[in-house]
Amino acid sequence: MASRELVVLGTASQAPTRARNHNGYFLRWDAAGLLFDPGEGTQRQMLFAGVTASQVTGICLTHFHGDHCLGLPGVLQRMALDQVTHPVTVGYPAESGEYFGRLRHAALFHDRLDLVERPLRAVAGAGQAAALAAQSLVIENAFFRLEARPLSHRVPTVGYRLTEPDGRRMLPAALAARGISGPDIALLQKARVMTLPNGTRVTVDDVSEPRRGQKFAFVMDTRVCDAAIELADDADLLVCEATFANADAGLAGPYGHLTAGQAGRIAAEAGARTLVLTHFSQRYGSEDLVRFADEAAAAFPGEVVVAADLDRVPVPARR
Repeated sequence: MASRELVVLGTASQAPTRARNHNGYFLRWDAAGLLFDPGEGTQRQMLFAGVTASQVTGICLTHFHGDHCLGLPGVLQRMALDQVTHPVTVGYPAESGEYFGRLRHAALFHDRLDLVERPLRAVAGAGQAAALAAQSLVIENAFFRLEARPLSHRVPTVGYRLTEPDGRRMLPAALAARGISGPDIALLQKARVMTLPNGTRVTVDDVSEPRRGQKFAFVMDTRVCDAAIELADDADLLVCEATFANADAGLAGPYGHLTAGQAGRIAAEAGARTLVLTHFSQRYGSEDLVRFADEAAAAFPGEVVVAADLDRVPVPARR
């Protein structure tokens, strides 16, 4: 099992099809498990994908249209049934917070969950920059920072960006040349400097090289906007809606969505590495989705993945 991968639980938009469940995406990131936009049927899709309720450490809702949130009650109740005791952080647009309360208490169950709510500002306006910054952080720890930005949809909507801090990679040859091994490596990493028995002073920089932190972005239900590009900036893996084919671009803007070509242009401008297309309108059959890849690839030179339910997409190896 990969330590960093996207598990696709559903790829439909407004209505599911025989081949596509409503939205649902599980990001496995080392010990963390982030569930994005659990639409109707997500609990069952998790069973098919081998994702357990106890693996969920965070839930990220972009907005409260049904195809992005109607699976939440079942997921929460399954977590309670499985006696998940660790805290679970939940991010959602603050302006629509009443809907989160309705979904959490949509049915009777023994609610023993430790949910840490993070209402996020989803509507930006003049003079709101400071408030936006204060209400964009979802999770921050030693391993990654997860934050949100307002997107341009018909209702309050946010996208998400996960950033791993830059670090350093230890070099075995450099360590061996200085006779540093075993527990001494951990001591050097912690203290940043050590003196060898022969009196030589060694720093972490002497036996390591910079290691770029990885980035993940989740852009769903939006028109083309600056925030979508900011979220996707330098992302190793970008999950982006592509509700419509280019031929139906006239529908995209009014409904607050993207075409496959627009998703490709966002990925290209942002400098992303791998683009995962999803959230397809029910008007398209599986045979139609080949052109989605072509239309995105016309603008984006990186890898394009047309997501299918229960796909597993690894986060690309570090550069």
